[in-house]
Amino acid sequence: MERSNRQILWTSYAVVGYMLMAFTWWAVLLYTKNQDAFQAKAELLRIGMAAEQIYENENNFVQTPRYQQLASKYRNQELMIFGEALFFFITLLVGVWLIYGSYQKEMLAAQQRRNFLLSITHELKSPIASVRLMLETFLKRDLEKVQAQSLSKTALKETDRLTNLVDNLLLAAKIETAYQPVFEPVDVVELIQNLVKSQKEKFTTTSINFFSDEQSIILNVDKMGFTSVVLNLVENAVKYSLGYAEISIKIFKKVTTIEIEISDYGIGINDREKKRIFDKFYRVGNEDTRRTKGTGLGLYIVSQIVKAHDASIQVKDNKPKGVVFKLTFNAY
Repeated sequence: MERSNRQILWTSYAVVGYMLMAFTWWAVLLYTKNQDAFQAKAELLRIGMAAEQIYENENNFVQTPRYQQLASKYRNQELMIFGEALFFFITLLVGVWLIYGSYQKEMLAAQQRRNFLLSITHELKSPIASVRLMLETFLKRDLEKVQAQSLSKTALKETDRLTNLVDNLLLAAKIETAYQPVFEPVDVVELIQNLVKSQKEKFTTTSINFFSDEQSIILNVDKMGFTSVVLNLVENAVKYSLGYAEISIKIFKKVTTIEIEISDYGIGINDREKKRIFDKFYRVGNEDTRRTKGTGLGLYIVSQIVKAHDASIQVKDNKPKGVVFKLTFNAY
């Protein structure tokens, strides 16, 4: 696919180059013909005016109204030739730029698709292999109750991981085709508190602190979509924290808006990557060097759900390190 695209790109460049050379040759030829025609007509005019004894010498001839009118006509034609040549040249440059831009977008999309296939393969194989190993252990060994419970909990975590992965894939597909948010009044303070509790149980080595300047804040949201936004941002913060993860969730009620900040003290995001982290399938680096797990769908889902709520999301640097995701919803 990539080789085919490169062939198309270089073929396009070759065609554009040929057109440029052909039009340059045409413009030079047209300019030369215009000069020859002017010289011929000027000579004919000079002979006629000499026969009529209208001018005395060459200097007087070029000052005559007839010569000036003829020269002006052919100068205008020269300007037209140069103008058309310049316009065509600019058009070709714009065409080359558009072709190159389309090629780069296609290459980026192809790379993201490859990365997605690699990551989704790994994300699916790991929990499936773990669950299979545990089931084989149950079949081959008589385990004590404590061991059986431990393996069962681990298996449940792996199945939850698979469930979350499938849910994200389905939600990403639904967002592009048939996602219709169902808005309802929701106490987002209570909802986030419950989510924090469940995430603390899931990520036992993670500290999640929650703060709200109001005991209850009612916001008109799609409950399922809002829950997905918070969970994806929390899981993203855990994923990109080195070792022990410390996450802070704050919610503030303003006059016309509700602001939610989810911050961490992880590796952070550089300015160049901030512009692309919400692209579908986009992940920093490549699948061979990347240590964190994921499919590149989490932040894409977040951005699309936030957009469906007519809200906004900002990415800022945390101090002294890490990142802050700031969500702003309309309070009315």
